[in-house]
Amino acid sequence: MLRTRIITALVLLAILLPAIFAASPWPFAILTLVMIAAGGWEWAKLNGLPQAPALSFGAAIAAACGTTLLALGLSAPPAWCWWLAGSLWVLGGAYALRSGVKGWPQIPQLLRMVLGAVALWAAWLAIAQAKAIGINFLLSIFCMVWMADIAAYFGGRTMGRRKLAPAISPGKSWEGVWTGMVGVLLLSVVWTAVIEHHFKIDSPSLFQLLQRQPWPVGTLALIFLSSMSVVGDLFESLIKRAVGAKDSSQLLPGHGGVLDRVDALLPVFPLALALSSL
Repeated sequence: MLRTRIITALVLLAILLPAIFAASPWPFAILTLVMIAAGGWEWAKLNGLPQAPALSFGAAIAAACGTTLLALGLSAPPAWCWWLAGSLWVLGGAYALRSGVKGWPQIPQLLRMVLGAVALWAAWLAIAQAKAIGINFLLSIFCMVWMADIAAYFGGRTMGRRKLAPAISPGKSWEGVWTGMVGVLLLSVVWTAVIEHHFKIDSPSLFQLLQRQPWPVGTLALIFLSSMSVVGDLFESLIKRAVGAKDSSQLLPGHGGVLDRVDALLPVFPLALALSSL
């Protein structure tokens, strides 16, 4: 299993890194569009659609993203779009987690499909726009989410006592959430003090943009984004547990599905774009 995970990760990096560092933002936009379409197929399957309609749902999301790309290019949408998408994540995520595993299937299937389509479309648009802003900006958001996850894992393993949401994800603890937040704050300091001072960069990072605000505002923003990465993770875990699935699919050998890899990113990217608009 470990060998399979490593091989898959190396293949994904071999595909992803050239797209990220390409001079044009288009290869990355197209690659992520394909991934979001696959995530749409997984979402449809998790929410009860048969194979053919699920494939059509993924294709429809790809078409919606492609239409947006053709209509807007890589021009930045109005800031209110990000605030609206972020607000939907905050309110919708809170409602879903409060309702619990038994509450999710009670939501009408059509509404669940619409929510999934909007979440995936907004996330893709935010990711593509982040790449258009600059590689440094894009990577700072990716690394922030990864740091929150890694620090939470080790913090939970070493200090975890109080369960965060045992009915949804028994392995997560409040101590893990807090260490994830601390890890993000430390990464912010290192990124702005080391990377952006000693390396040539093409754009300000999310950390640098937030540090232009009064320090309590920037600190609270990073803590908030770290917490929303946990919400994204828990939200997907809730859906899988509601249908008795271990992974969203088997598209990525050793890793599960696309949604299993990007669940924490889905709420964070729109919210990061919203906060950076300040």
